[in-house]
Amino acid sequence: MRYVIDIYGVLVPALLLWIILAYALSAVQRRLMQRFDLYRLVWHRALFDFAIFICLLGGVVYLSEYLS
Repeated sequence: MRYVIDIYGVLVPALLLWIILAYALSAVQRRLMQRFDLYRLVWHRALFDFAIFICLLGGVVYLSEYLS
């Protein structure tokens, strides 16, 4: 597992990058759900968004491990 990523000589924690990527993906997901009015099917919107974010973060970390 990579703990640190070197970006032009600056060492950045890998988890920080994965969190930013997962947040961007969840922002796209939230926009799509709002556009198609799918939140009416969700009981608790904030809890649902948080769960989706955690799932996306797990997927991003898994893909990073799988691709490296």
